[in-house]
Amino acid sequence: MFRQFLILLHLSGVIVWVGGMFFAYFCLRPAAAQLLEPSQRLPLWVATFDRFFRMVAVAVTLILLSGFWMFAQTGSAFAPIGWHLMLVLGLAMAGVFGYIYLVLYPRLSANCKASAWPSTAAVLNRIRQLVAVNLILAACTVVAAIFK
Repeated sequence: MFRQFLILLHLSGVIVWVGGMFFAYFCLRPAAAQLLEPSQRLPLWVATFDRFFRMVAVAVTLILLSGFWMFAQTGSAFAPIGWHLMLVLGLAMAGVFGYIYLVLYPRLSANCKASAWPSTAAVLNRIRQLVAVNLILAACTVVAAIFK
């Protein structure tokens, strides 16, 4: 029963994180770019990221804790190759998120508060690129999940 609870935590975290990245990248970003000027669009992103990144920080913590727990219960020698791949990819994704959240997002927020639109846009573009990287890594992680 506890294992099912860990799987629920793990998948719930993945849904929040990857689903949120997919929505932001493929739905919110094009709509905001089409409808809003930078002076409106960039504060929207800061406000959106403020909420989303806090949720993702919790999701990433749950994913890592539940994943490590299940990995430890099985043992490294007995874990399927896909689990090893998921571990490496998940740690890479968490590292990318950590860089976005702890380094780029504070820059984005500070530039936006200063109404430095070109600088804000440049940081937002870097975040967009790294979200694309994490979406690719997420797709690879889903594929890795089926390897025995």
